[in-house]
Amino acid sequence: MTTQVIVLNGGSSSGKSGIARCLQAILPTPWLSISVDTLVDAMPHNTPGGIEFSPDGEVNVGPEFRRLEAAWIEGIAAMARAGARIIVDDVFLSGPRSQRPWKNALDGLDVLWVGVRCDKAVAEGREIARGDRAVGMAASQAEVVHQGVDYDLEVDTSHTEALDCARRIAAQASVGIRGE
Repeated sequence: MTTQVIVLNGGSSSGKSGIARCLQAILPTPWLSISVDTLVDAMPHNTPGGIEFSPDGEVNVGPEFRRLEAAWIEGIAAMARAGARIIVDDVFLSGPRSQRPWKNALDGLDVLWVGVRCDKAVAEGREIARGDRAVGMAASQAEVVHQGVDYDLEVDTSHTEALDCARRIAAQASVGIRGE
């Protein structure tokens, strides 16, 4: 069986989005890249029980966010079952509790689970450079998102370029690389 879904989990500013773009560039067939940021951006602001970002970078999610997230996850799984190849860019704030809905929804599909690690100081620098995140988010998420999560592969973007990480992921997924 060939990998149908690649799930990238890592903290904010760890390099997941860059890896996803590189994967799209090197994989021999089209893959959709879907980020949890898209879900967050699609939600109305100030939704009671939604998602809140503290000034120190802490992220709090409530029951309404979880309800909408569950529907979003099931929708992505349905797209994969319909034949789309998908790269998921997510942040498992609750570690294995966050991974469980994905595992349930993607059951029966060939999924590659990838941990995207990044040294806290490097992620903090990226966070400041990008300017679209609350300062402190990268530091608070760097390790906690990986605690207790099961992976097939882990990459570290602290000193490895996104393209090199993407090549390792493509090799593990056994889907080939464009032009090779």
